[in-house]
Amino acid sequence: MMDFLFGSRKTPQEMLKQNQRALNKAQRDLDRERTKLEAQEKKLIADIKKSAKANQMGACKVMAKDLVRTRRYIQKFYQTRTQVQAISLQIQTFQSNQQMATAMKGVTKALASMNKGANLPQISKIMEDFARESEMMDMKQEVMNDAMDDAMEDEDDEEETDQILSQVLDEIGIDMNQKVLILIQIL
Repeated sequence: MMDFLFGSRKTPQEMLKQNQRALNKAQRDLDRERTKLEAQEKKLIADIKKSAKANQMGACKVMAKDLVRTRRYIQKFYQTRTQVQAISLQIQTFQSNQQMATAMKGVTKALASMNKGANLPQISKIMEDFARESEMMDMKQEVMNDAMDDAMEDEDDEEETDQILSQVLDEIGIDMNQKVLILIQIL
């Protein structure tokens, strides 16, 4: 019922957005006013030149004072805009930090739940069992490969292999005996 009278409470995120919008609007307003002053500065310069040509030194002096004052105001507008930008940046930094803190909170909760569910002794035992079974499988595979090689290997295969190797070496101009001598010298 009180929300109807005073409006609903705004979340910090909504307040940050509202303040950011207000700062952006203030920057645009400052830019608009500065642009008007710069146009007025150009007009004053033109009027001073016109009055100087007409030999109206009193008017030139008054307009020169106005020009100096206008330039000071322009400089103040630049300074004020810079300050507003700095405040806007601080608000953005605060908002980023708040989002980062919220994310860290979620990550912390996730890590805590994972740590509760992790049974280190059980995981360690599973890894040991896996390593043992994997090693046993490798040994069995090696024994089977050796048995298969022994059963399939034929004396003719070795002679045929040597013949093909000799033929390839002859084609590239290396004698098999010469190759063996080169290998012996290297070793």
